[in-house]
Amino acid sequence: MAELRSEEEQVQAIKDWWKKNGSSLLIGIGAALAIVFGWQAWQSNLEQQRAEAANQFATLLNAFADDSDDDAGETVAFVAQTLREDHGKSAYAIYGNLVLANQQMLLDSNAEGAIDTLQWALEKASDYPALSLVVRNRLARAQFAAEQYDDALATIDGAGSSDAFAGIFSELRGDVLLAQGDADGAREAYLAAREQNQQGRSGILELKLSDLGVGEGA
Repeated sequence: MAELRSEEEQVQAIKDWWKKNGSSLLIGIGAALAIVFGWQAWQSNLEQQRAEAANQFATLLNAFADDSDDDAGETVAFVAQTLREDHGKSAYAIYGNLVLANQQMLLDSNAEGAIDTLQWALEKASDYPALSLVVRNRLARAQFAAEQYDDALATIDGAGSSDAFAGIFSELRGDVLLAQGDADGAREAYLAAREQNQQGRSGILELKLSDLGVGEGA
């Protein structure tokens, strides 16, 4: 009898515990399952978005490379805008707008349009340090082409410590300063570019220095 009462007491204790804690336990289990399945759904959606962005970028590249299609330029602009709107945080959107800016500069002679495109890309490239330097270089060159010299210098200055791009930015700084009539500043920038150039001396850079009275032995 004592054993039976003990078993009954145990059963009753379990019932009492379940009354007190069962609801919170079920809620906890439900929340855990929701987190697991929600995470899986989020990951699946993220992969789908990446695939869509990659497909759109491939469409953009194909249009840019197709010289036979008279509407290719419009396709590039449309897809680049679509990437901005639908996948603005993706590297594909940044690369797509780099392609658009290239089209605006080389094919459309639209430096102003390229500047707008590249400013958007630079803002979005903050999470991609190496890509950010590529965009910044393109933006400074577009500003230089548009004769926005002060803006170009500000864009170059924003690069900070740019490592492999240091020589590129210094040479571009020299080009901008020379266009502004500052030959001494240009000479200094070109000499810095020569020092920073990781690929050895550049023939074009040496010609620029020569035009400013600086020989190769300087």
